[in-house]
Amino acid sequence: MLYLDESTLQSLDITTQSVIEYMELMIIGQTEGVVWSNPKSLIQPGDGRYMMSTLSAAADPPYLVAKSIVLNPENPRYGFPQINGLIVLLDSRTGVPVAILNGNWITAVRTAGASALVARRLARPESRTMAFIGAGVQARSHLSLFVDLFPLEQIFIYGRGKPNRLALSKAAEILGLGVKDFRQPQPAILDADIIISSLTLNDTIDPFIDPDWLKPGVFLSSTDCAKPFKASDLAIFDRIIIDDVQQEVVMANPMLPKNLISGDLFSLLSGKTPVRKHQQERCAFVFRSVAIGDLALSVLAYETASRLGVGLQLD
Repeated sequence: MLYLDESTLQSLDITTQSVIEYMELMIIGQTEGVVWSNPKSLIQPGDGRYMMSTLSAAADPPYLVAKSIVLNPENPRYGFPQINGLIVLLDSRTGVPVAILNGNWITAVRTAGASALVARRLARPESRTMAFIGAGVQARSHLSLFVDLFPLEQIFIYGRGKPNRLALSKAAEILGLGVKDFRQPQPAILDADIIISSLTLNDTIDPFIDPDWLKPGVFLSSTDCAKPFKASDLAIFDRIIIDDVQQEVVMANPMLPKNLISGDLFSLLSGKTPVRKHQQERCAFVFRSVAIGDLALSVLAYETASRLGVGLQLD
């Protein structure tokens, strides 16, 4: 059995194109009945912690992924990232474990990969400015993928943590992008072609963004269940895609009113939900979890590592 820690996963240099292709492959497989995923399981003890597990499997390639993560806002006090987790990859035919993977890297990249997959269909190809509401791991992960897809020139940052803002600014500058760091959210998003909202999920987030601030033609990807927005105000969007309509039906706290949902990843890729129709259309992707993305990224990482002969072999 192979063990892939975070540094090994980062060293694989997996391309943005490969991330998107693998995710599309798995999503299409689910529409064809050869890939399966269950709604995520969630535990919230009420003390700020957020515990989640996902399960997804495929017939070809024959793998099953089980992921468990814990989000604890207190972790930084003890020198740990807020989110930590682990992924187990098994042979979906026999149940024999084949790999254990660091869950942090997989979670970051698959989330940004889902955003990128949708953005290729709903964001304007000429998008040059990108705003971030929240400047943590997800912001950096999204930046690294989106810069490969769009002719980005400048990013705008609104975030509460100075270390995260500085890290995101440095990452953007290394990529040759201009950076503006704002202390208020409105000026950070007014001129953005693409907006990534990735606040850490907790029960203390009160809506503070008015969608009227968003210009026509904007694309929003909200990895935080649209918590910064009042749900009723999101009617300003011409279309909103979510990750999984079937999963959303069984969730205790719906992200959006049903009448605002245009479709999900599966309907978008199958063509049942149309892509952007015109330049002025406001489009959004709002999602809570992409279980099938955990499968796609875990398989991609495992097969890449096996081909390169890297990782730690466990007895």
